[in-house]
Amino acid sequence: MGTSSSSMLSLLSIILLLSLSWAASDSVHGAFLQCLSTHSQSSHPISAALYTPDNSSYSSVLESYIRNLRFNTSTTPKPRLIITATHESHIQAAIICSKKHGLQMKIRSGGHDFEGVSYVSDVPFFILDMFNLRSISVDIEDESAWVQAGATLGEMYYRIAEKSKTHGFPAGVCPTVGAGGHFSGGGYGNMMRKYGLSVDNIVDAELVDVNGRLLNRKSMGEDLFWAIIAGGGASYGVIVSYKIKLVQVPATVTVFRVARTLEQNATNIVYQWQQVADKVDGDLFIRLTMDVVNSSRSGEKTVRATFLSLFLGSSERLLSIMNTRLPELGLQSSDCTEMSWVESVLFWTEFATGTPVEALLDRNPQVLTHLKRKSDYLKEPIPKAGLEGIWKKMIELQTPYLVFNPYGGKMAEISPSATPFPHRAGNLCKIMYATNWDEEGSEAAERYINLTQKLYSYMTPFVSKSPREAFLNYRDLDLGVNHNGKNSYLEGRIYGIKYFKENFNRLVRIKTKVDPGNFFRNEQSIPTLPY
Repeated sequence: MGTSSSSMLSLLSIILLLSLSWAASDSVHGAFLQCLSTHSQSSHPISAALYTPDNSSYSSVLESYIRNLRFNTSTTPKPRLIITATHESHIQAAIICSKKHGLQMKIRSGGHDFEGVSYVSDVPFFILDMFNLRSISVDIEDESAWVQAGATLGEMYYRIAEKSKTHGFPAGVCPTVGAGGHFSGGGYGNMMRKYGLSVDNIVDAELVDVNGRLLNRKSMGEDLFWAIIAGGGASYGVIVSYKIKLVQVPATVTVFRVARTLEQNATNIVYQWQQVADKVDGDLFIRLTMDVVNSSRSGEKTVRATFLSLFLGSSERLLSIMNTRLPELGLQSSDCTEMSWVESVLFWTEFATGTPVEALLDRNPQVLTHLKRKSDYLKEPIPKAGLEGIWKKMIELQTPYLVFNPYGGKMAEISPSATPFPHRAGNLCKIMYATNWDEEGSEAAERYINLTQKLYSYMTPFVSKSPREAFLNYRDLDLGVNHNGKNSYLEGRIYGIKYFKENFNRLVRIKTKVDPGNFFRNEQSIPTLPY
């Protein structure tokens, strides 16, 4: 009887503690909402921008910008609130009230963060969602545009092409990516050999800082401006918009997509591609993707190498270059298609031929899946024996595939300290490890992530060392996680050196100066210096 009474008392104690916890949580939640209302401008009331779990639209708003289905499960931590800001004052109110009530803020623009960092947290949090702040103002005379953080790359490309057939912008090839995260992590695309990264063509920005001030490049100063273009903007403030410098593109560009299997001399072609991809004409970008497919021999697997290109010129000039520099591919005139630059964006996104360019305005990805990504940098060509070993390992693992993006050209001309993005000269290409799957559940996720890690581990001898470099926009929590406690600087240094190399320490100094309380933080944010 005594044991039963004791158990009952323990149970009652737990229920009481939970009740008190929930009551405290509700109290903080209520106070947070009241704070937002207090700091809302009457001309721009924040109430219409708020979504709580008891709102019928909460789930659809939350899920509409989750681009990795790994983080769209019943067990994924959910935000206490979503603020779909429509005005700068909503951002200012969110910062003021988040600081006052200790609720972590996650900032989401397009939701393409590969690890869900922009919309998931293990501590009580809310999402500041930027998708309503997506205006794009193009000035062809000035060859510039202001792009708000919630605009997608597709929307930006469409609005530029609307004004000019001979202007473009060097950014990503996925049109549903949000400009805010893409630019603040560096941003690259198939014109980087000609014009560098997105951040190499950004000339101004608007940011709301930890004190709620709306700043531009002049008022924030060159240090902070330097940090938010490729240093991870969410570590320093909320970026509202960027001013970009448009680049010249010819009225006609040429594209091709050619695949070769191991049986079709892929090993030799890939080996030769490594010799020339970073050294050819700056107008030419040839991406290499390698995946496992069924062999022509029944029941066997093989590796397929796909060469995907954008050339800023005519097919005649392209064929001349290819036949001289990479004759092993055997490129034919029939492989090449001439089109406008904005049409090439659709080609690269694998839209069907003839798809109208208005498709770039669709903010929904063509495919949603569970995924894992990792990155590496290749400093020198992989020997043929090494390539053959990689093919064998890929066939063994089957699922992960590799994407090689060549450097050289403009990328080799810009100083590694010009922006926080340090991976410049000396790189043959960047490698992405990619695994997609449709199976639900944590066991499937663990299995596919493990396959990706095995291929990454196998590649160790061939890639950069000390540090083994990584690309911030290919977010990878395997590199380290910051718990933002007393060891924040040491934890941050582990992944920070891989993403930023020698630029990491400057980023930390700027962070310590502008956000000494580490308000803007996430699992891989820039830490402050220890006291």
